[in-house]
Amino acid sequence: MTSSSLRFAWAGALLFALGCGGTKPPAHTKDEAAIDRDSSSKQREKVSITVYNQNFGLVREIRKVPLGKGRVSLEYQDVSAHIQPETVHIKSLDRQDALEVLEQNYRYDLLSPQKLLEKYLGKTVKVYRFNEKTGTEDAFDAEVLAVEQGTVLRINGEVTYNFPGRFAFPQVPKNLMAKPTLVWLLTSGLPEQRVEVSYLTQNLTWKADYVMVVGDKDERGDLTGWVTLTNGSGTSYESAELKLVAGDVQRVRQAMYEEQYELESMKRAEDSAGRDQFQQESFFEYHLYTLGRKTDLLDKEQKQVTLLEARDVGIQKKLVFFGASHFYRSSYGEIAQNQKVGVFLDLKNTKKNGMGMPLPAGIVRVYKADSAGAKQFIGEDRIDHTPRDEEIRIKMGEAFDVVGDRKQMEWRALGNCVSESSWEIELRNHKDEAIRVDVVEPIGGDWELVQQSHKHTKKDSNTFVFDVAVPARGKTQVTYRVRVRWC
Repeated sequence: MTSSSLRFAWAGALLFALGCGGTKPPAHTKDEAAIDRDSSSKQREKVSITVYNQNFGLVREIRKVPLGKGRVSLEYQDVSAHIQPETVHIKSLDRQDALEVLEQNYRYDLLSPQKLLEKYLGKTVKVYRFNEKTGTEDAFDAEVLAVEQGTVLRINGEVTYNFPGRFAFPQVPKNLMAKPTLVWLLTSGLPEQRVEVSYLTQNLTWKADYVMVVGDKDERGDLTGWVTLTNGSGTSYESAELKLVAGDVQRVRQAMYEEQYELESMKRAEDSAGRDQFQQESFFEYHLYTLGRKTDLLDKEQKQVTLLEARDVGIQKKLVFFGASHFYRSSYGEIAQNQKVGVFLDLKNTKKNGMGMPLPAGIVRVYKADSAGAKQFIGEDRIDHTPRDEEIRIKMGEAFDVVGDRKQMEWRALGNCVSESSWEIELRNHKDEAIRVDVVEPIGGDWELVQQSHKHTKKDSNTFVFDVAVPARGKTQVTYRVRVRWC
């Protein structure tokens, strides 16, 4: 048999197999035409946003989309401009097998004059130039030759640049979008479906801020917490269910990759009917705060919502005079003169104290009314995430009327890494009322107080504290001798 006869024999066998009882061809031997559909935020039935205080958020929305049956190309508009495409998830809420995703594309090549010129590179466009003599516009056919370092055109057989005029294009290229858009190639089994789409996005964030107003005697105060939300995602979310997550969530920064289970593991918290403030609950090892009403979160908007309001909170003002552990390892003499004394406000985050809500990290700004009743700013400090039943310490600044001196009166080495030293601390109070000062002495190593003028409290293995009373317009001296080994 010749080679030509052999080819014909193989062709005949193949035709027989396909057409005469052989294996049937696949349902789609070539791409069938896809129905073009689009969906915008107007079709949203519901949207919920979970915002993390690490500049990202989870968006979950439900839309009713007229897809049609068969192969569908769906342009899903009004998504975040900072979406992470690899985290997108779409599913049908009407029937599990009614929607199959074949392809997903994220188109962010946005429509602009420069992009239009780039897309028409090598093609002909119209350029209109105003003619002052006729008072009308003259039209020119122009071939776009280059756009990188300026627009270069070929008009009437001549190559020119910086040609003054108005460009006109026959149409917008299909791959240019007015705004970032998700495009799916789908197989739809229903003419209309309710679909749920979820994704992670950057540029959604929130922070907590607190305002405290202390009373006349610095013993009670009112605390208000605010949540400030910032939406820089590039799209708006109207009538959204809002949740906030406080905590340090692990993220893979190198590739900004998120496992899909993060999307699936987000559980809906029940709405608190009739409540407008945030309600909190434990969520994994974090805390989830749910706003008890829907709210609009518009693009390029900062929104403030009340987090908590605590009235008549008990406060303890502390004056603290700090030392340092290296003082005990060498001979110094006089170390500090007129050293400032730190001022702190301590409060317990307990239900008994009018609080008891896990507090997200943020800045506490403190105010107090002066003799005329006008509130004045007296200090601010940043607090970390604080669970309930923990103590919060807010540093207010340095006391103006309370100072101290620190002198090393004796120092001698008792051996390798062992010393004994004696100390004198003088605290001076220029106020009209008596005060108490905590003298906090970090020491380190193995230590023993050999002699002391005031009873000390062992705060931890490396710190001891003297609680010292200082009379009005008076002074108090604290002396002690200590033996320490640091290696």
